[in-house]
Amino acid sequence: MSLDISLIDNEDEVLYDTNITHNLTEMAKHAGLYEVLWRPELINAKYAKDIIELVEEGLKVLKSEPDFFKQFNSKNGWGLYEHFVTFVSKYLEALKKYPEATLIISR
Repeated sequence: MSLDISLIDNEDEVLYDTNITHNLTEMAKHAGLYEVLWRPELINAKYAKDIIELVEEGLKVLKSEPDFFKQFNSKNGWGLYEHFVTFVSKYLEALKKYPEATLIISR
């Protein structure tokens, strides 16, 4: 199972599409990114622009303490710190590129 994220425009065209394993939820929680990525509706986020600053902050936290976050690496190898940093970085780029896009989250 995975977290599936899409950014769509007003015509329901997919502008960006990605996914990541649920094995990273604990790491996301400690970085302040769980609600932002997995449950944006809980923070009333509907559009990409609603979460850009929160994702930026979470990414800074992730990068500031790699050894701390690596303790949350999945034991089976499906969900590692390096993968999560790359995922968040690319997602942030897409959010900035498409700030008016609607967030579509599937868990």
